[in-house]
Parts: sequence; structure tokens; C-alpha cells
Amino acid sequence: MRSLTMQTVLLISILTTATGFAQNNQSFPIVTTNQSIQTTLDAQPGKMLFLPAGDYEISEKIVIRHDGSGLYGPGRIIQTNPAVPFIELEHRNGVQLRDIVLTRPEGKQTTATEAVNARDCQDLVLDNVTVSNHRTRSGVLYLLNCRNATIRNCTISNYMRISIDDRTASPDWGYAFHCIDGTGIVVNASTGTRIQGNRIVEHELLPTPEVQQKYQLGQFSKKNETKGELTRQETWDRETVNNWHQGSAIIVTSPTESDRTQILGNTIENGAQGIDLHSDHVIVSQNIVSNCFVGMKAMHGSRNVAIIGNQFIKNDLWSIGLMPGAASHAAQQTGDKRPARSDNSDGGSLIANNIISDFGYGNAHWIWGNQGNPILLDSGQKPDNPPLANVIIQGNIVQNSGRQQAASADRQPRYVYAVRVDPRATGIHIFQNIFDPGREGITNIKLTD
Repeated sequence: MRSLTMQTVLLISILTTATGFAQNNQSFPIVTTNQSIQTTLDAQPGKMLFLPAGDYEISEKIVIRHDGSGLYGPGRIIQTNPAVPFIELEHRNGVQLRDIVLTRPEGKQTTATEAVNARDCQDLVLDNVTVSNHRTRSGVLYLLNCRNATIRNCTISNYMRISIDDRTASPDWGYAFHCIDGTGIVVNASTGTRIQGNRIVEHELLPTPEVQQKYQLGQFSKKNETKGELTRQETWDRETVNNWHQGSAIIVTSPTESDRTQILGNTIENGAQGIDLHSDHVIVSQNIVSNCFVGMKAMHGSRNVAIIGNQFIKNDLWSIGLMPGAASHAAQQTGDKRPARSDNSDGGSLIANNIISDFGYGNAHWIWGNQGNPILLDSGQKPDNPPLANVIIQGNIVQNSGRQQAASADRQPRYVYAVRVDPRATGIHIFQNIFDPGREGITNIKLTD
């Protein structure tokens, strides 16, 4: 038997100590040049598979079929088939994906599918996963019906694509339009989710006039015979919309099901919406959201949202928004042809110790002009949406960055109010903030401090 070299012994020792996946003389699987990732995973149920440094080209999706299984790096997986995701798992517990790199080659980057698709999983961990050039109208990392999932320290870059936002099936809208679309992290109908320390950046598809003209962004591509209920008549007649920069860096949705969500310490740059929430019992803290026309919003029945200690930079429409949406509704009892439903109203939330700066200096300022409001507590999308209620706004800073400009004409604030509040909202308490006035003042309501 050929003896092991000192280098081989040292390598095995390092891998064993560092990973913790080979203890008590138990071996752990490693992908070799003559084995596929899928074959090795299936042959080692319940074990983590180590991908040594190198490129692993695939054209089919990798399916995680066993609890406690997963992949860890530093290998790079290159998916050459735009029709399928990189990794898929369903009904699994304790799966981990760590330190791996996922990317697509030139000409195969635009897709309609996810990079990682996890459905009905528990205790899933995605840690230090890097995904680049996966341009999708879906989500790059997509979770559905998951419990206690963790997405941390991941990097997602260049995730947006040119697409069509088709709203013709909705009685609320009735049209489709050309757009930039794409979302970094999608969490749907899930509970106990932690999204922490991730970096989500789009470097190429930015909302510039040149890009808008090149792809006819905002122009209708289809139109129903009847105008949608929520569509303004002027929009219907003009057949163009301004909100052609779609998608979010992070979205947590399914408002009556998603619950107990933490969004902590993420860095988001050059997105459309930074953070989009349709969830109850949420903490949004220590994030940096830069150059997104909307910094964050919570709507469609989002209750008990704590927005604390974030930096919002170069937003153009609003930085922090709370508002009822079409899915917001009061509780109702069973009636004539009317099912019972529980309350799904918005409010009971806290906006504290956030800093909003360079408002109106983002890439989308040319679209929205100076009509934005850094903090917006808005009305609902439909007349029967319950108004927003019981919100504390305390210890925040809204800075008119224009006052630092040399020319006096550039010193005017690029927003209407520092805080704009729907007059129907109730229980709104605003105190101990530092707000530079907008063009029409600090707020449209009487301050409580």
C-alpha cells in the first residue's frame, strides 16, 4: 500500500478540523473529476458534499434528496441551461449550502427560474453562497413554505433582467408593460426567517434614460378592453407607466402567512425596491440601502414591524414607507355569500433611529422628480382598506443633503415633506427627530413633540 505524503496528511487534517464533517474517523464525500455532483450526493445520503476548488459545469438541476445533506465550497458551479435552476430541494430538514459559487456563462444568463429553489423545508441554511449573473424575473434565492430558514453572508450580483410585467389577468390593472425586473431574495409564506449580512448589488441594469429608451421601458405591451380598477385614467390613455423599474433586493411576502422575520445588517445597492415586506412581527435593523428609488416598504397587512437603526441613502420616491395594500382588510364574520376572515390590517409599528441622507440624488431622480417623501405613511390601494394605525416615529434623522451644495439653487430639498402622513391614519406619534424641512415643511400633520 502506497503511504500518504505529508502534504496529503496535512490536507486531510485541515479539512477534518475546519469543516467538522469528518469526525471519529468517519470519511466525508468529496467530488472527484470523474463523478457528478448529483451522483455523489445520492450515494452519500445525509452527508455534506465537499466541492474542491475548480469549475463544475452542469446542464441539469442538482436535487437535494436527503435531510441533513448539502454542499460546501470553494467550488464554482456553472449552469449552462437557462431553463433550470442550480439547486432544488423540497420537504427537507437541516440542509446546508455553504461557501459555494453559482454562476452562468455569457449568453445563458437570462432565465425565468431561480438559482436555489427551496420549498417546504425546515432549518435550511444558506451561508456565504455567491450568485452572479443569474438574471431572473423570479428570485435568485427562493424560499416557499419554509420554517426557521437562515440566509446569511451571501452575495448576489447582477440579478435583474429586461422583462414584461403582465398585469392583464388582474382586474386591478388590466395591462402589461416593458420593464426591468428581478429580485435577489424571495421568501414566501414562511415563518422564523433570518436574512442577515447579505450583499445584493446590481451593477449593469440601472434606470438611466439611455436604458429606458433602448428597451422602451414603461410602454404598454398589452392592454385589456376594460381599464383596471386601480389604474388611473391618464395612465390608461397615455399607455405608459413610471414604475418600470420592478423587483426588490429582498421581499418577504404572503402577508397572512409570513411571520417572525429578521432582516439584519444587509447591504443593498442599485435596486428598484430595497426591502419589500408583507409580513407580521418583523425586525429591519442595521441595513444599508443605497440608490434604490424605494428604500423599503411594509404593506398588505404588515403588523408589528420594527425599523431600527438603518441607513437609507440616495432614495428618490421614499426611504421608509408603511401603507395598507390591496390585500389589507378588517376582520369579518360569515355573511351572505361572504366567508369569514381574520384581521389583516397594517400598523402597530416602530420607525426609530434611522438616518436618511442624499434623498433625491439617486439614479431614478429623473423619473420621479422632487415629489418624494423620505418617510411615507400612506393610504390604502382600495377604498375599503383599513387605514394605517398606531405608529411611533422617534429619533430619526432626515437630512437635506442639498444644503451642502455651493450653488444656492441646488440647496433646495428634493422632497415635499420629511414625513408625509395619510390624514386617515390614526395613533401616529412623531417626536424627538431631526428633520430638515421639505419644500412644504417638515410634515403635513401636527407634530406631537
